[in-house]
Amino acid sequence: MNTQGTLLILGATGKTGSRITQRLKAAELPVRLGSRRENPPFDWEDQSTWQAALDGVQAVYISYQPDIAVPGAVETVQAFTDLAVQSGVGKLVLLSGRGEAEAEQAERIVQNSGIDWTILRCSWFLQNFSEGHFLQPLLQGELALPVGNIAEPFVDVEDIAEIAVQALSLPGHAGQLYELTGPRALTFADAVDEIAQAAGRDIRFVGVPPDTYRNEMEQAQLPDQLIDLVLYLFTTVLDGRNTPLTDGVQRALGRPARDFGDYVRRTVATGVWQNQD
Repeated sequence: MNTQGTLLILGATGKTGSRITQRLKAAELPVRLGSRRENPPFDWEDQSTWQAALDGVQAVYISYQPDIAVPGAVETVQAFTDLAVQSGVGKLVLLSGRGEAEAEQAERIVQNSGIDWTILRCSWFLQNFSEGHFLQPLLQGELALPVGNIAEPFVDVEDIAEIAVQALSLPGHAGQLYELTGPRALTFADAVDEIAQAAGRDIRFVGVPPDTYRNEMEQAQLPDQLIDLVLYLFTTVLDGRNTPLTDGVQRALGRPARDFGDYVRRTVATGVWQNQD
């Protein structure tokens, strides 16, 4: 065992947090799940829950919900980081996003904390197509999004989790900013086409104007903050700035990043893209 202190995983039920937790438990490392449903609970919106969650913790994986780019996130990360340092935490691993000015502000907070840090600056997740908001439209046969012919090097959450586990529990990753992408960039149309072919289904991608997409989300009675976030991510972050590939996975793990095709083959085998109607 490389660390005796408890490892706190914030967002422990999310795409990255659940996989990190699973790996740490398999390695028999002491893990505390940072979630509102745990004991002690952790809630980003209730600072009174933070201290108990941090007691006796050596390292923290910081995953801010719903996204590190939302208003108020930077100030909240600053307050949490200050408390973590005061509580004796020795290492912070931050999940961040590519091309987001607010995310880079949060990165600087962690980098200036005075303790060991590792930044995981990530592309869009592959798993958004199977575990997120894209799944239901794919099952219905059409994914409509306010994005044009922009390619994104989607990254596999399994790679992110593997790097996070190493950064939390092993030496050698302190002071590293890993920009994480997959090994190739695909447009959303390309990605949907690969999924459709592998699943043996007729699924298509349609680009729609941002105003149309906003109206649809409003009709679905989604929270205003979520609507603003989604449109920001599609219309600002997905403008081509994040298309270039990086070697972050290779640097962190000593192997290439998992490919979209590998993810599709794994995921098709689960049956998640087969419409049950």
